Amino acid sequence: MRIAAVAALVAIGGGLSIGALAQERVLAGAEAYGDWSRDAPGVWHKITPADLPPPNQTESARNASRPGAGSDTKQPKVPPGFSVSAFAQGFEMPRQMKIAPNGDIFLADSGADEIRILRAAPGSAKAASNDLFAKVPSRPYGIAFYPPGPNPEYVYVATMERLVRFPYRVGDTKARGVSQTIIADLPSGGHWTRDVIVAPDGQHLFLAIGSSSNIQDNGESAERWRADIVECSPLGSGRRIFAAGLRNPVTLALNPLNGALWTSVNERDLLGDNLPPDYVTHVEDGKFYGWPYFYIGNHRDARVRGTPPVPGEQVAIPDVLIQPHSAPLGIAFYTGTQFPADYRNDLFVAVHGSWNRVSRTGYKLIRVKFKDGRATGEYQDFMTGFVTGDGQVWGRPVGVAMAQDGALLMSDDGSHTIWRIAYSGAGR
Repeated sequence: MRIAAVAALVAIGGGLSIGALAQERVLAGAEAYGDWSRDAPGVWHKITPADLPPPNQTESARNASRPGAGSDTKQPKVPPGFSVSAFAQGFEMPRQMKIAPNGDIFLADSGADEIRILRAAPGSAKAASNDLFAKVPSRPYGIAFYPPGPNPEYVYVATMERLVRFPYRVGDTKARGVSQTIIADLPSGGHWTRDVIVAPDGQHLFLAIGSSSNIQDNGESAERWRADIVECSPLGSGRRIFAAGLRNPVTLALNPLNGALWTSVNERDLLGDNLPPDYVTHVEDGKFYGWPYFYIGNHRDARVRGTPPVPGEQVAIPDVLIQPHSAPLGIAFYTGTQFPADYRNDLFVAVHGSWNRVSRTGYKLIRVKFKDGRATGEYQDFMTGFVTGDGQVWGRPVGVAMAQDGALLMSDDGSHTIWRIAYSGAGR
């Protein structure tokens, strides 16, 4: 295991710090199955398919978190040279964020059935305005601008039940008209997030749709058009399955170097504390990623009957495995210049946190390392501190986006806050 010791004076909001030493290290093999108590900015993790334990080594726990108030008095921890502050607060369930060409921050407040627009004050770390763009029933989540480029004409919104779009011009703070339904019959219930992204050529949309159950518990017919990434035209025609066997693909992003489609996936539960890992991965047309028959390649789930669509040897293996039950949600590639150069084109992932584990995992923002456009398999704790010393949770990361000035924004539906992470250069 590679361990590089570094002095880490961890910067937190308001320029304060804690006098602690952290170690920049890689937790691998059995060590990678740790918990929140070993998480800290600078800690690296790497899990491989060879590290998976047998199923049911432990019982399956139910250890749900119930975040309470705390964002006014508690601050997340970030690496040296970075600071974190509350950009905006008071939302009901802040989830996905997307940045418009002019820098406006579109936020899906899923619990309020609203799409909101936030604007930063020049030279300030606080939102200067917070406008209601549109009311959108049934838990809006995914947001996309169409066509791609500097002058989109529509904002697409994916909800639990449908895909709609609103007429839009850059700079609008309210929708120009009523919504137009593009797809009226997205499968509802179960995993409810629906992300949408426009293909680089502008000719296709991709929709991420999670399963209705853990392991096809409701029968095969209930999973039609589910646990898939679906492709269609901008008008909803030509719908087809682009990639299958992804239990709950939550958020979509495009690799800035090669245009590859990436997603975050929440894997199945009730196989014990340390199985199976969640993951982020690029997805390819026509590939099958295992659910419900297999997990992480050719690992058969003995609870699932029936004939898989492909043999286990043909199941696609994800790029980056994350501690089991961590629940990765929002993802965004960092393409700015505010952060140090070695962050450029890495992937940031908001990890919502576990419920099916005795000792909590997740509850952090992580950085997935890339080299020449490909993931190395390692990820680093970047922002932590949402779990208190007694194991109580006060924040739950959800969405992540890069602001126009190069700062990172992360939504947190535990403290109902949008956090802003900026780099000042001190301590590096």
